[in-house]
Amino acid sequence: MKPEPRTLPPSPNWYCARCSDAAPGGIFGFAARTSVFLVRVGPGAGASPGAPPFRVVGELVGHTERVSGLTFSHHPGQYNLCATSSDDGTVKIWDVETKAVVTEHSLHQHTISALHWSPTVKDLIVSGDEKGVVFCYWLNRNDSQHLFTEPRTIFCLTCSPHHEDLVAIGYKDGIVVIIDISKKGEVIHRLRGHDDEIHSIAWCPLSGEDCLSIHQEENSEPSIPNGKLITETPITKGCYLATGSKDQTIRIWSCSRGRGIMVLKLPFLKRRGGGVDPTVKERLWLTLHWPKNQPTQLVSSCFGGELLLWDLTQSWRRKYTLFSTSAEGQNHSRIVFNLCPLKTEDGKQLLLSTSMDRDVKCWDMATLECCWTLPSLGGFAYSLAFSPVDMGCLAIGVGDGMIRVWNTLSIKNNYDVKNFWQGVKSKVTALCWHPNKEGCLAFGTDDGKVGLYDTCSNKPPQISSTYHKKTVYRLAWGPPVPPMSLGGEGDRPSLTLYSCGGEGIVLQHNPWKLSGEAFDINKLVRDTNSIRYKLPVHTEISWKGDGKVMALGNEDGSIEIFQVPNLKLLCTIQQHHKLVNAIVWHHEHGSRPELSYLLASGSNNAVIYVHNLRTVLESNPESPVTITEPFRTLSGHTAKVTSLAWSPHHDGRLVSACYDGTAQVWDALREEPLFNFRGHRGRLLCVAWSPVDPECIYSGADDFCVYRWLTSMQDHSRPPQGKKCIELEKKRLSQPKAKLKKKKKPTLRLPAKQDSSIGNEEESVRENSGPVENGVSDQDAEEEAQEPELPPSPVVSGEAVSCTAVSLGFEKSKVTVSSKTTSLKKEPPKEKPEALLKKRKARSMLPLSTSLDHRSKEELHRDCLVLATATHAKELNEDVSADLEERFHLGLFTDRATLYRMMETEGKGHLESGHPELFHQLMLWKGDLKGVLQVAAERGELTDSLVAVAPVAGYSVWLWAVEAFAKQLCFQDQYVKAASCLLSIHKVYEAVELLKSNHFYREAIAVAKARLRPEDPVLKDLYLSWGSVLERDGHYAIAAKCYLGATSAYDAAKVLARKGDAASLRTAAELASIAGESELAASLALRCAQELLLVKNWVGAQEALGLHESLQGQRLVFSLLELLCRHLEEKQPPEVRSPSSVYHPWATGSEGTLVQRVTSVWRSAFSVDTPEQCRAALQKLQDVKYPSATSNTPFRQLLLHVCHDLTLAMLSQQAASWEEAVPALLQAVLRSYTSGNFTLMQEIYSAFLPGGCDHLRDKLGDLSLATAAFKSLEAFFIYGQLYEVWWSLCGPGPESSIWVKSTVSAEQREPDDSASDKDTEPGATAQPQSSQPPGPGLRLSGESERLLSACRELFSERHASLQTSQRTVAEVQETLAEMIRQHQKSQLCKATANGPNRDDPGQEAEQAPSQPQSPREEGNAPVSLPELTRRLTEANERIAEFPESIKAWPFPDVLECCLVLLHIGSQCPGAVNPEMQQQAQKLLQKYGHTRTYRRHCQSLRT
Repeated sequence: MKPEPRTLPPSPNWYCARCSDAAPGGIFGFAARTSVFLVRVGPGAGASPGAPPFRVVGELVGHTERVSGLTFSHHPGQYNLCATSSDDGTVKIWDVETKAVVTEHSLHQHTISALHWSPTVKDLIVSGDEKGVVFCYWLNRNDSQHLFTEPRTIFCLTCSPHHEDLVAIGYKDGIVVIIDISKKGEVIHRLRGHDDEIHSIAWCPLSGEDCLSIHQEENSEPSIPNGKLITETPITKGCYLATGSKDQTIRIWSCSRGRGIMVLKLPFLKRRGGGVDPTVKERLWLTLHWPKNQPTQLVSSCFGGELLLWDLTQSWRRKYTLFSTSAEGQNHSRIVFNLCPLKTEDGKQLLLSTSMDRDVKCWDMATLECCWTLPSLGGFAYSLAFSPVDMGCLAIGVGDGMIRVWNTLSIKNNYDVKNFWQGVKSKVTALCWHPNKEGCLAFGTDDGKVGLYDTCSNKPPQISSTYHKKTVYRLAWGPPVPPMSLGGEGDRPSLTLYSCGGEGIVLQHNPWKLSGEAFDINKLVRDTNSIRYKLPVHTEISWKGDGKVMALGNEDGSIEIFQVPNLKLLCTIQQHHKLVNAIVWHHEHGSRPELSYLLASGSNNAVIYVHNLRTVLESNPESPVTITEPFRTLSGHTAKVTSLAWSPHHDGRLVSACYDGTAQVWDALREEPLFNFRGHRGRLLCVAWSPVDPECIYSGADDFCVYRWLTSMQDHSRPPQGKKCIELEKKRLSQPKAKLKKKKKPTLRLPAKQDSSIGNEEESVRENSGPVENGVSDQDAEEEAQEPELPPSPVVSGEAVSCTAVSLGFEKSKVTVSSKTTSLKKEPPKEKPEALLKKRKARSMLPLSTSLDHRSKEELHRDCLVLATATHAKELNEDVSADLEERFHLGLFTDRATLYRMMETEGKGHLESGHPELFHQLMLWKGDLKGVLQVAAERGELTDSLVAVAPVAGYSVWLWAVEAFAKQLCFQDQYVKAASCLLSIHKVYEAVELLKSNHFYREAIAVAKARLRPEDPVLKDLYLSWGSVLERDGHYAIAAKCYLGATSAYDAAKVLARKGDAASLRTAAELASIAGESELAASLALRCAQELLLVKNWVGAQEALGLHESLQGQRLVFSLLELLCRHLEEKQPPEVRSPSSVYHPWATGSEGTLVQRVTSVWRSAFSVDTPEQCRAALQKLQDVKYPSATSNTPFRQLLLHVCHDLTLAMLSQQAASWEEAVPALLQAVLRSYTSGNFTLMQEIYSAFLPGGCDHLRDKLGDLSLATAAFKSLEAFFIYGQLYEVWWSLCGPGPESSIWVKSTVSAEQREPDDSASDKDTEPGATAQPQSSQPPGPGLRLSGESERLLSACRELFSERHASLQTSQRTVAEVQETLAEMIRQHQKSQLCKATANGPNRDDPGQEAEQAPSQPQSPREEGNAPVSLPELTRRLTEANERIAEFPESIKAWPFPDVLECCLVLLHIGSQCPGAVNPEMQQQAQKLLQKYGHTRTYRRHCQSLRT
């Protein structure tokens, strides 16, 4: 069993009474989110020498929601068993050795809140839930008992260690009961005293009540016991119980008396060096531990994370001892949730505690000092960064609002982690160390903040005054660019900080003055390069190591390369077609400096591309170059790639992190997957290679974990596919589901770089001195682990979802009116309801007055008298005035003032009865139109009719009323109608802005085009804004129309091409061609042709290439490719031919040789006949450079690249440029050779050099510059013929050879199908298979013998010496790497073998390779490091002495050819010239001392 990778685990769950526990012997477990993490403690942990004796050894995975309880069995023989409870409603019993579930039950119907394994009954597990239900479950007999004692929420329960039937239960309201489960849960005692939640219950470890000298008189408790008086029995006699409560008290209870006998009030301890947080009392969690060997002492937690040891012997003195008084900073800084004891193998009594500060601490009970601390993570691990100055110092950006700095090289502490939280207050999504300044760490957060931390001090960070609008996704240090680079050397920093945010902007910050304004580099890019089209949305930034070149990744999948100081655009890489997530430059300190030009990139599609930019950067082109072919392609992942890192120890070795849940190590130069790590249970977000250990890699994911793992310890070499991928997805989906809470919608990143993963971690960020905390439970820290992406908001038409940007001063009306102004279907009005409406009597305007006129006759008479008195009296006395006020309806018959009072009373009645329109009409009758409008506006009750009569009150009143009505409509989400109102008062710009801000782009454009001038910039801004939204949501065709409306055809073509299918690419190419964007049109047409090539639609590919004149050369390449594929297909059996190919008519003929057919097609179909036309096509094709092939190059790609070289060769021949033809032909042969496709290489020779290479020698002459290339070409021709001769001895043809592992029809090959891989043994690759063993009587034909005599050209001693030196360098480097690996393994095994535990499976396996195996020579003599260094130096010196003509062109392996020739000579005696055999043996003896050929040379000598 391999050792577990070192883990930085998730934080233990909060607010659980028992979610950590330990088993005798040294296994400690704690619940973290939906899992339980296991830690081996003590001598058997296998920790490195000098480090604390503990190690995370595994994880129990199976629950789907938060684990709320964990309890181990403390019975001998079953220490390996534990039980867990979860919010998913299950209780599971586990075997921690196998990490598998033994059994489980789902008896509870409500959330389980308490769990305990009985210390007296070996198979009894007791659990309680929030509704007060208790279940007793007997494991061995699979039986259960349901108990319902109290209808209260259970907070904790603990089984008695002295009596198997007693269980103490603590409730939320402070009640504690002791029940007897043998009597159906009968309450033995009901203990009252606490008035808040019971957090912990601890039984006294000794039975009886003699251990504490407490007398009844000493108690302040009342003399009447709680509950009824119970006759003493063995059950109730002699037992103490301690309870801790949120009411800040610890109470000691006597079971014999059924009452409390001691109250311990928690002391309020002031922290050293600061004031007191006033909120700590509210956050109290009081947990207890009663030491087994110290019954007169009790351990408790306190307000701020301190641990207290209480002395219970003197009840009149509340005496306690504080843990860790000697060392400052060793205590927890937040409340402690769980305490559990552990006795190690060597007899040490330890106490383990979990806390809100996310630390697990181990305490020595003998000294009360902290032994070690295990830090943990409370959020996603978003970012990893190793310090380039302080080697081994790893910064981790976490979603809990804290930065961890992990000293990974610490010998005394494997988890030497410091936390930085001040000033962060949000998820840390990006980190970057300063390249030169020690301790200077830049960080970016989810809310757009950029800051600088000095990790060497305790100072708060500096925060940039310029925030990003969305999440910061990448930080990078680079040289300053204008305007920050202007000024003298001392006036500006040598390096500035660049940040890329979710809104697509890259900002440049001045680290000397973060309070100053940061600059958007887009302005400089636009000005320097005179860009007139829309700049892409940036998603990634990376500076080359020398600081001269910057790469920007974009949301459309493109990568732009800029040169300092003015950010001149050098080239654009059009390879990815989805959002770019990661860009990394290769380091510059390797053995091959040219590799520093390699740029690796990963995007939302699963393919990683590596580009070699050496040619572009060294040539410094005047105009930007477009690159469409990668140097290497790394395929295997099945989801988006989120992070990349080059190995600082190897050349061309890359590690990638992916959403498929794995990290993959690649040999990028050979396109080969090497190691695959599958330890995470979530989507990987970041990865970093250790700067000191070549095998060590750190990775972080959304499972709240950071793993340190070794490449050589991995069982898999490539990412999972098919069923394996589905299993990993199921494993990932076992994480907690997102809880739907009413909360603010997460801010979606415009380019969804990591989906909505960064946005929902719902952790309360404290304003005062304290880190981010996650409230009720760690489960809630990052609920979005499985949260799906939010659906896109409507952008074309319909109802909008966001609030208006117009400032509105009124309360939103409760009446919601539909914002749709027209309906699709209008139903005709029905006659019957309309008739009924006509018959219905209209509501009275003066209902109160009317009702008062229908009272009794006496009242009416009284009205007449009061009216007469009021009419004829000269002065109204008080009685008459009172009567008139009471009889307001008489206002119709008296003066105007009384009438106004009547109308006011009637109006109030209308408002109270819900008819404001009648109130408005009464106000109109009074003539107070302005007042009507004001009241209606204040109440949000303006109507169309009111606004229609507003002009009566004057023009200014009408303007005000229309504006108020528009604001009211906005509150009612009727934005289109509100815009129409604004248009009615000629506020066109305001109406357009209102529609735009609420995503009614279509309506806004219609209004703007109808009412504004065509050249108004508002119209163009509308098109661009709508286009950006449509592009983000994937509506590329409509977005293209928007960009065309904004007269930006370039952007329209780019967005159409983002779909990536052939039809979209063709349309985009035609559009670019119409708009005059010739370079873009050519690029898109070529992409379209390549897409059609994948489905073998040759006719469509040629039509696409015909869209642009500059692709004439590519048309020749594609025609040659079509003819070659047809030629190869004709040689295959009919049953294996592909029926789906769509060939041209000219490709189906078979007259003449392949070269003749190609020449004929070029002449007839493409009018390429004269040398001038060939020269023109040749010049266009020579600008296209393809990377060299590897054994993992896909066959179709290999064919395309080979045909490109063959086209160059044929055009050069027709132009009579033989010095160019030979290298091109050799390049095609070399591609076939290096890819391991011997069949293709032989087809090239048979088709293009059917008569050999002699005629080329005549064309070149002796003094030609291409002589070295010709010799190499001739050597490979003879090399192929040599194998043909050998195979002719064994079978009918080359098809019987195992050397030919790839046939022409092969589309996919295994990664190890390399025909000429120099790392393999020649004997293995060159030995043919034969159904009949060859005998000495075989004879060769005359042609074969003539070919063998030509093999003398292969026996070049200079090439043999060069190849041997190169093999020596490779073997020495491999030996050095092996020495390092063996040393690391020996160190690891020493650590694990330091104190093996018999109970830990796999310890013996880990000890096995404890002695490192030194590299040995043939005679078992170890090789020393100085000897290896000497060999390496001598080999490099020999290589440097060879002329460039020898090193420029590859040559067949000379020793391999010698071996084949000697095999032929042994099979056919006399066929090989003895002089040649002697020469071959001489070369093998002289140069065959390398490891590759040593065994074969020995076999020949024997």
